[in-house]
Amino acid sequence: MIFSDITSKIEQSTALDFSLIFSKSIELFKLVWVQGFIIVLLTFATLIPFYIPMYLPLLIAGVTDPEILRSEEAPPELIIPMVILMPIMFLGITTISLLLNAAFLRICKNKDLNLSESDNYFYYFKKKYVSKSISLALLTLGLLLLGMLACGIGVFYMVVPISLIPAFLAFDEELTAMEIIKSCFSLGNKNWLVIFGLVIVMGLLAELGVLLCFVGVLFTAMLAKIPVYFMYKDSIGFSPET
Repeated sequence: MIFSDITSKIEQSTALDFSLIFSKSIELFKLVWVQGFIIVLLTFATLIPFYIPMYLPLLIAGVTDPEILRSEEAPPELIIPMVILMPIMFLGITTISLLLNAAFLRICKNKDLNLSESDNYFYYFKKKYVSKSISLALLTLGLLLLGMLACGIGVFYMVVPISLIPAFLAFDEELTAMEIIKSCFSLGNKNWLVIFGLVIVMGLLAELGVLLCFVGVLFTAMLAKIPVYFMYKDSIGFSPET
């Protein structure tokens, strides 16, 4: 769908139902928990290369001069590279996470609608999606910085539209990165309290996996992502092409 159609559907949509989305998310989780577990493992595996450059200077310094690790203040030659690499690492991590989360939401759609399509975890690792995801990562960084400028309170507000980004990335190929952000704010502002509540409650439920010797969180982590699928489906729906 084009941006004007998305905007129109959001404006005409009814308010999201917290309890309905909650119950549907639990039921769908029973069908996709294995795929969610695989997504978590893939996320860890693909993000490792971004962490290595970040901490490599510290590791090298610790080997060559162990006294640096015992010092209360890190020397500038360590701090400066880490500060420079941090935004790059954030963009890399955010980009990969968006692509994998979009793939998970696509799997959720296939299971929910009984579509006979393969669980392609790297479905969105294509040039057009990767470039768009990088742009979205940059915009996300900008939104978070704006939120922090508002004494940190703005970050809570930004949580809602940012949480919706993977759904629009997954299901609206025609939208540009900026149009995705605008659509997220449009849907988020209309249902901010419901979406925020679902993000918090489902996030807490997803963390209950730590009770199973901490390993269980790997199986429950993606529960927090499922409500976004129903937020999109109940507000906008799917065209035959998606």
